Amino acid sequence: MKMVNLFSVGALLAMAASPALAAETGGVTTGQGLAAVGSGLAVIGGGIGIGLVGKGAVESTARQPEMAGDINTKMILAAALIEGAALFAIVVGLLVGFIK
Repeated sequence: MKMVNLFSVGALLAMAASPALAAETGGVTTGQGLAAVGSGLAVIGGGIGIGLVGKGAVESTARQPEMAGDINTKMILAAALIEGAALFAIVVGLLVGFIK
C-alpha cells in the first residue's frame, strides 16, 4: 500500500509540473524541479514495491521449497511490471517538466 501511495504522489507531482504555471528562476523552472521530485518519488515507490515482491517470494519459497520455480517466475513478472510502471512515471515526469 505504501508503494502505491508514493507512486501516486510522484505521478501527481510530475503532472503538476507544468512549465506554463511555473515562474522562471535562474534558468530552471519550478515545474522542472517538481518533475524531478515526482520522478524521484516514482523511483522510490518502484524500489519499495520490487523489494516487497522479493521479500514475499523469499518467504514463500522458505515455506514451500517445492514451489520455488513457480514463485520465482511470478516474482520476476511482477517486478518487471512494477519497474515498467516506474519507468513510465519517470519518462512522463521528465517530459512534462522539460517541454517548453
